[in-house]
Amino acid sequence: VQLQASGGGLVQAGGSLRLSCAASGGTFSRYFMAWFRQAPGKEREVVARIGRNGATTYVGDSVKGRFTISRNNPKKTVYLQMNSLKPEDTAVYYCAAREGILTARPSDYIYWGQGTLVTVSS
Repeated sequence: VQLQASGGGLVQAGGSLRLSCAASGGTFSRYFMAWFRQAPGKEREVVARIGRNGATTYVGDSVKGRFTISRNNPKKTVYLQMNSLKPEDTAVYYCAAREGILTARPSDYIYWGQGTLVTVSS
């Protein structure tokens, strides 16, 4: 499966963005999906993940209550709605997919999008 992330940009603190990740070339509903982010000089960390039918979701503690992950299987797209953005949310955001089980480790994910940059100004 190929993944294409989009929706990043520059936003002021307190603002919102919605990231999208469009999949092609595979059976999207077979894949567990996740969003990761990586800030300069830091390790890649999981932001949110979602099960194959969208019923199971997890978000990281640092974004809980502000970010929501969802998916639309007929459209082969996963979303990350980001509200109340903070400067510390600035990072490159990646979507990723895997089969098997829903996990949080970047090394577990086989398929990756190219990343989209989110910059939050104070």
